[in-house]
Amino acid sequence: MVGNHSGLIKFYIEGFPGSPEFRYTLFAIFFFSFLVTLIGNVVIIIIVCADRRLYSPMYFFLGHLSVLDILITSTIIPPMLAGLLMSEILTMSFSDCVTQLFFYLSFGTIEFVLVGAMAVDRYVAVCNPLRYNIIMNSQVCLWVVIIAWVFGFLFEIWPVYATFQLSFCRSTLVNHFFCERGLLLKLSCVDTAFLEFILFLMAIVVLFGSLLPTVISYTYIISTILKIPSASGRRKAFSTCASHFIYVIIGYGTCLFLYVKPKQTQAVEYNKTVSLLISVVTPFLTPFIFTLRNDKVKEVLRDGMKRYCHLFNDDVHGQDGPPEGFWHGSVPN
Repeated sequence: MVGNHSGLIKFYIEGFPGSPEFRYTLFAIFFFSFLVTLIGNVVIIIIVCADRRLYSPMYFFLGHLSVLDILITSTIIPPMLAGLLMSEILTMSFSDCVTQLFFYLSFGTIEFVLVGAMAVDRYVAVCNPLRYNIIMNSQVCLWVVIIAWVFGFLFEIWPVYATFQLSFCRSTLVNHFFCERGLLLKLSCVDTAFLEFILFLMAIVVLFGSLLPTVISYTYIISTILKIPSASGRRKAFSTCASHFIYVIIGYGTCLFLYVKPKQTQAVEYNKTVSLLISVVTPFLTPFIFTLRNDKVKEVLRDGMKRYCHLFNDDVHGQDGPPEGFWHGSVPN
């Protein structure tokens, strides 16, 4: 039996077994998605900080969501890529496994709190536009973000601590691409039914605690939009919420299937697939959702590209001299 000697326990992450060609193909796909995730979310963070047109609560929250997407993928994907390049199974120390699981769960919890806050923000913007600047002032938004980050880290301390207080008597081979909590519980030699039930209740608190204000907010938002007489007015009002609404469907849809079930140790391959959607696919799609579906962000990006092109042309002209036909008068003495 493997006891709780943290210095001696090592976890073996199986990842994606298969031929070298298959693993290298997966490496290329995941590396590309990781790179796009980093670049896309960094671009969002830069334009939110740099352009005054995006100085509003929605984009303030969006900037923090982008930071969280970068942190979540950076917690999961680099070790997974290392495992795909290795001929042997990836080995993680006890402390590395604890750290990875804690940050993964904490960042996810923070993200759900912010998604709920963004839903309330959209509700105020659509249903109470005249009081928007009073209700969603900068101080309120700052406190929402601070509370979200503090709550996320504090809320996940006990679940992670309780998970790694278990004794592992079967093996420490984790059939996943990271230290997934459900599989760690499955490896334990003690009865984890009560712990799984507590974790189930905590998952309900996080997911439904942020989903409830989201559902209520969008119920009022849709009701208000349908009362707008003009089609252009309805389209404009809905466009302010479309990106966030799509993000809510994707994010909650995957997490509800993964975490809100009484038996955390069921369906290993199913858990691996859904975890892949949460930690790789959703952060990859986020920059596209909030740029391709948001008119103001697209406008800021277009203007940024135009400014960059002008600066580039000025640099080229400054180095190579004025273009042909520039001088129309006589050259001064």
